[in-house]
Amino acid sequence: MEEQPAIDLFSEQDKYIKGKHLVTIFHNEQNLYTVLRIRVEDTNETYDEKEAVITGYFPRVHEQETYVFFGELKEHPKFGAQFAATHYRKDMPQSRQGIIGYLSSDLFKGIGKKTAESIVDELGERAISRIMENPSILDSVPRLAPEKAKLLYDTLMEHQGLEQVMVALNQYGFGPQISMRIYQAYKERAIETIKNNPYQLVEDIEGIGFGRADELGRQLGIVGSHPDRIKAACLYTLEGSSQQSGHVFVEAEVLLEEVKKLLEDSQSPEIEFNAISEEIIKLGEEKKIVVEDRKIYLPSLYYSEKGLVSNIGRILEQKDYEDQFPESEFLLALGRLEERLGVQYAPSQKEAIQTALMSPMMILTGGPGTGKTTVIKGIVELYAELHGCSLDPNDYRKEEPFPFLLAAPTGRAAKRMAESTGLPAVTIHRLLRWNGSEGFDQNEDQPLEGKLLIVDESSMVDIWLAHQLFKALPENIQVILVGDEDQLPSVGPGQVLKDMLDSNRILTVRLTDIYRQAEGSSIIELAHHMKSGEVPKDLTAQQADRSFIRCTSGQISEVVEQVVKNAKKKGYTAKSIQVLAPMYRGPAGIDRLNLLLQEIFNPNPDGSRKEMAFGDVKYRVGDKVLQLVNQPEANVFNGDMGEVVAIFYAKENTEKQDQIIVSYEGNEVTYLRQDLSQITHAYCCSVHKSQGSEFPIVILPVVKSYYRMLRRNLLYTAITRSKQFLILCGEEDAFRLGINRADDLKRNTTLVQKLGEAIPDQLGAEVKAGEEAERESLQIADLSELPQDNDDYSSMLLKADPMIGMENLTPYDFMEDGGN
Repeated sequence: MEEQPAIDLFSEQDKYIKGKHLVTIFHNEQNLYTVLRIRVEDTNETYDEKEAVITGYFPRVHEQETYVFFGELKEHPKFGAQFAATHYRKDMPQSRQGIIGYLSSDLFKGIGKKTAESIVDELGERAISRIMENPSILDSVPRLAPEKAKLLYDTLMEHQGLEQVMVALNQYGFGPQISMRIYQAYKERAIETIKNNPYQLVEDIEGIGFGRADELGRQLGIVGSHPDRIKAACLYTLEGSSQQSGHVFVEAEVLLEEVKKLLEDSQSPEIEFNAISEEIIKLGEEKKIVVEDRKIYLPSLYYSEKGLVSNIGRILEQKDYEDQFPESEFLLALGRLEERLGVQYAPSQKEAIQTALMSPMMILTGGPGTGKTTVIKGIVELYAELHGCSLDPNDYRKEEPFPFLLAAPTGRAAKRMAESTGLPAVTIHRLLRWNGSEGFDQNEDQPLEGKLLIVDESSMVDIWLAHQLFKALPENIQVILVGDEDQLPSVGPGQVLKDMLDSNRILTVRLTDIYRQAEGSSIIELAHHMKSGEVPKDLTAQQADRSFIRCTSGQISEVVEQVVKNAKKKGYTAKSIQVLAPMYRGPAGIDRLNLLLQEIFNPNPDGSRKEMAFGDVKYRVGDKVLQLVNQPEANVFNGDMGEVVAIFYAKENTEKQDQIIVSYEGNEVTYLRQDLSQITHAYCCSVHKSQGSEFPIVILPVVKSYYRMLRRNLLYTAITRSKQFLILCGEEDAFRLGINRADDLKRNTTLVQKLGEAIPDQLGAEVKAGEEAERESLQIADLSELPQDNDDYSSMLLKADPMIGMENLTPYDFMEDGGN
């Protein structure tokens, strides 16, 4: 390696405090956040105290050593003056005698004064930085044994290597937290790695995208068609396609176009397609992508599809269940169950239960009110009856596995499943025993133990998680996937439930009879109209459980405020009322509505309620919040809603850090200040985040400013979150547009094709339970601008209470008998 020039740690603009480390007050091993106290020796800040408190991200600071900290002096409201350090270095001797004394100290075993003098004579007063930049330079020192040279270098790196790396990273523009991630990934090779290929950061470091790496690459002279730049752009485009659009693969032609567009900015020359193609081929050879039939995959997604298909085939090839119980025996058991529960299953429900019990794998799908929950309960009850096993987990010995495995993608969906069946139900992550970075403990080598697996809300399961689940399934297990095919697909890549249904390779029961309609639920009726792309003629008419308030985008916040205040007066809480919106920005966006709703449900006019600011958001005790990322180790997942139950300031806890405690149905999770990007307010949330949940009251704004997001499956998912009351507000034409617009954002997957190729068509035709309800076909109106002086809005807002007629009706009270 060529010798690099030393890094100049000081400039006239740098603010620093130099001092001897006295004591570490707090140190977090996970993110390396540290609070320490030093005895001040020198500073260019206006600071006259003999000691100072330093805060920052430091991996190791040795007591009684002298350091120089760079940053800014700040006044903490409770703890007074603190120096917030962005980076630091150990103070090294600058004179010849000082360096000789340092190298011959007890720190460096086997290096005496004469050897130290030889090193300085040969390498000069920059000896220490030169050794750290290029350890082979020690070969030129006379009579220095190789083992002593190695020990000298290793000791220097142990005591100062990280500091040098952090300083260098800071000069490249990286903040302390990102710098720590880089150092933890590459250790002392961090700077070397960045100089050799800054685009490696895109692959290895969370939080660094192509733009940041490209800026760094330009500083280092890596521009245009450099191979590293093109490869990084390809991987970045594939990753973005899977995470943002849900694609499992990208067509080669599309990838070429997207990468070319990404690479050709104002400072880059034209990039040839051939240059991109060459690097795609090399990425395939390096196993960083998979290329098949001009389709480009990330390896994890390609092998997830293949693995899922293989394991579905394994399940379907199991022993024949069809003749294990004669139909007469099944009907007798069903009759006894109906008598015991005091219910009578409809013909379609009986058919679904019997099909599930006689098949190795089945999909149960249907809209709201079609009785999916009733069928699930019937399946577990009949399975226990026919197999002579108990539904009480306490009846099984420790070494004897409980035969029923019930799971769902989210904690809330699992809880609803447990309540409806009376059996334990968990998240899929918990079922598979997620252990963080190590993955899942339950896998193909350590499969699950059980005889019947039921997965609810299967439309939310992405391709990667589906693969992890199916590869952990044991032999001779029956699998039932339950979900609504018309809901939004999973947040993660793939559309597993839809693809399984479209493949016609897995026995499917579609429930179409609506059992809740007799109870007067116009919400369910609306949902089933929407499934067919129809809007009922009475959409805007006041219903007992549904209303429509006409207003423009600019009036949404006022309407939502009026509706929520009325509902609150009637005794409904923030937990009961959920506002859903498809977009975050704008006057009708999630961010604006959350600010408004927090002031209604959890105001703090006199400052008496504890609160903590994070960016533009203030969190208070009692706030309704939403988890934004999966954190399986804490049993909390993307989309889980909780309540802030406590806030502790740094002076109030032993960790000396600000903390927020959020309770998710009794599961309390602690967030440090730097973790608060994982949560947001949940008074209003996106439709995607509401999947798997139900709320007594749903308020759904629908306006043309949401145009990009208005699609049938999004609106359908939103209204089916409502258990009792649905309040639509906005523009009728926008609602009609959304219903008339089927999801044109088709996801690129090959699961249907792979299932078709790997599994014989044994079904002939799928099973259909029930008859489709007759519906009147409606003409979809053309879009037209709503008048600005909206009389409908004024009269509804000023004269009418949107909750009129809704006081006593609870159409989902009978969920146990015929509900979803």
